[in-house]
Amino acid sequence: MKIAVIGAAGKAGTHILREALMRNFDVTAIVKNKATLQEENIQIIESDLFNLTKEQIASFDILINAFAPLPGEEHLHITAGQHLISLLEGTTKKLFVVGSSGCLFVNREKTVRLMDLEDYPEELAPAAKAQLQNLHDLESSSIQWTFAIPSAMFDSDGPRTGHYIKGEEKILVNSQFNSYISYADFAVALLDEIEKNEYQNTTFTVASENVTAAS
Repeated sequence: MKIAVIGAAGKAGTHILREALMRNFDVTAIVKNKATLQEENIQIIESDLFNLTKEQIASFDILINAFAPLPGEEHLHITAGQHLISLLEGTTKKLFVVGSSGCLFVNREKTVRLMDLEDYPEELAPAAKAQLQNLHDLESSSIQWTFAIPSAMFDSDGPRTGHYIKGEEKILVNSQFNSYISYADFAVALLDEIEKNEYQNTTFTVASENVTAAS
């Protein structure tokens, strides 16, 4: 199985790339500037996401979209998603997307999403809305995909425990009543899903214990 991580130099991408390397996957980093990568001695495709071609991704079985636009450019989540869908149409390749917690439902009826709440951080709303459109575009597409959604608290400094709980569309809370996941444990869950392939053409979400808060 050959995997490509798009946005491998970002926060989520770095952890996903590192987890894939730990598992000895045949993994390639796709980045706009290879100088931004933290990992060394790895396979790299240096290319802007929006310039990626079918030829460049021809050898991969799995593409992971961990692209994270700069503030003010959140609409690029939609453009990037549509470009990747166009590249994968007519193939058997599968696209994994790192989504936004704002897309998670907060009520049993699945009528209210986290981003709809009054106290949802204003600065996160544009990305959440764009990611929701990205999800709708995936749902309307003919490709194989999985939309992986982190918890509301997405901690770049949290530890890799390897333990987590899973759900589908509704927000999860841990034993501390927090919706929390570290980037490292999110990467574990994502690579586990690549191996198990349990969530086909749908979403899934994960939560883990906030070890820092518990200590």
